Amino acid sequence: MVRGGMLRGNFRKDITSLVPFLMVISLLAGCGPAATPPPQFHTFILITQDPNASPTPTPFQPSALESTAVPTFTQAVQIFPTITSTAPPPPTVTIPPPTPLPPVSNPDPSPSTSTRTNYILYADLDFEAHTLAVDETIRYYNNTGIALSDVVLSVQPNRYAGTFGLNSISQDTIPLTSFSLNGQRLTINLAQPLQPKAATTFILNFTLNLPAKRSDGLLGYDFNQINLVDWYPFIVPYRLGWVLHDPMPFGEHLVYDSSDIEVNLKTDPAVIVAASAPAEGNGEWTRYRLYGARTFAISASDEFLMSDSAVGSVEIHSYYFDGYKAAGEGILHGAVQAVALYDVKFAPYPYESLSVVQADINDGQEYDGLVFISTDFYGQYGGGAKNNLMTIGVHEIAHQWWFGLVGSDQAMEPWLDEAMSAYSERIFYEFNYPRFGNWWWQYRVDYFGPQGYVDTPIYDGGTFRAYTNAVYLNGAHFLEDLRLRMGEEDFYRFLKDYASRFARGHASGEDFFAVVRANTDADISDLIARYFSGSY
Repeated sequence: MVRGGMLRGNFRKDITSLVPFLMVISLLAGCGPAATPPPQFHTFILITQDPNASPTPTPFQPSALESTAVPTFTQAVQIFPTITSTAPPPPTVTIPPPTPLPPVSNPDPSPSTSTRTNYILYADLDFEAHTLAVDETIRYYNNTGIALSDVVLSVQPNRYAGTFGLNSISQDTIPLTSFSLNGQRLTINLAQPLQPKAATTFILNFTLNLPAKRSDGLLGYDFNQINLVDWYPFIVPYRLGWVLHDPMPFGEHLVYDSSDIEVNLKTDPAVIVAASAPAEGNGEWTRYRLYGARTFAISASDEFLMSDSAVGSVEIHSYYFDGYKAAGEGILHGAVQAVALYDVKFAPYPYESLSVVQADINDGQEYDGLVFISTDFYGQYGGGAKNNLMTIGVHEIAHQWWFGLVGSDQAMEPWLDEAMSAYSERIFYEFNYPRFGNWWWQYRVDYFGPQGYVDTPIYDGGTFRAYTNAVYLNGAHFLEDLRLRMGEEDFYRFLKDYASRFARGHASGEDFFAVVRANTDADISDLIARYFSGSY
């Protein structure tokens, strides 16, 4: 999701080093510059034959935005506006012993050797009737280290009355009768314990009678669009127990393992589909394949217009509605800039494509390979980069790294993806629109008076405003002060190290600070004491 940001320091060296790279971005709005190519994906390993042969809103400044034309790179590359650090001089304290770091693992093994969970779905969407008929096959590998007597799946559509219908479920071709579906939780009681390193296959047949989409949600239909988010049952992570938190009115509660997903979709010929992965033919179906991802999202409409670009081999698609072409192409240009920059500063973009989709929601919402942005922001757009469409769009795109690539517990430690994505906005403006720095800090962060502990869980936030002030906005100030304390070189080395070590895995706050300490000799204990309730 999206929230505020921050800016300071002398970044002449970093900007200069990226001048040739970013000049291409600025001058070729419709054709992205070459970037580090994503991993080459192997043929997806099918586990079955063709069976037929939730969001946190983003705080934003109310309308009346300053519209400024996009500057050329020559105009933009100036010494970045300096904002005085809020951090006092560090006191003399004892540095705690470093936390052992996990080894760097292969973040993207071939699907032929991967033990990630595999999902294969055949989904028949009746756009006019707002229904979906699905056959789902799940190949699950027990990587927990213990024998499992049950398996728990998240079924988010079952939170909506009359939406989810489970027609059948089997394990290794044997029909199951020992299971329970209670709210969002589907528990399968296994006839025999699933031993460590063993695998099993579940096959589900279910239907969705899609609900009318709520203004504060995404799943369902409205007058011209159907959104499928968290729409299929998925096996939740196991961490000394199955991790499926209770939902809250704000904040995201789901935690995902990285998985390999194939979706085969059939729908009305007039319907245009935006998806988390590129489309390819598969007979009467359209196939989408996504590797090492948390979830798969789809948006469908018979009124979509589309503009395209690319960053190296990564396809960038912008889906919007009639009357919003300028905004649709504006955010496409911003997406090209963001993907190209984050590809260099964080890690190679983790997927084959990115879809940016207009939707009637309150703010913005991220999924692997696809982000939604509010129609209100498209309507407010007047050109340039000083607007909600750009700041929030960039935030959601940053989640491709801080959520999609590096997973975390969104309910208990939401700062690990939200503060990081908020600060990624600051990095975006630093390198693409450096003279907008003071505006961005005031507009996205300090206007709201951020305060509170950065490590606030969604259940302890109190109000929406207090929660976002602490996790997003004070989190942004923390990362700025951390950067100043570490120095430019160490900070950016830390970002790359963190993304590499936890690619397609899960990171905790302890992991975050272990990687920080591995990349700097600076004492940061006073920053932790000021910004965090816990000890790291």
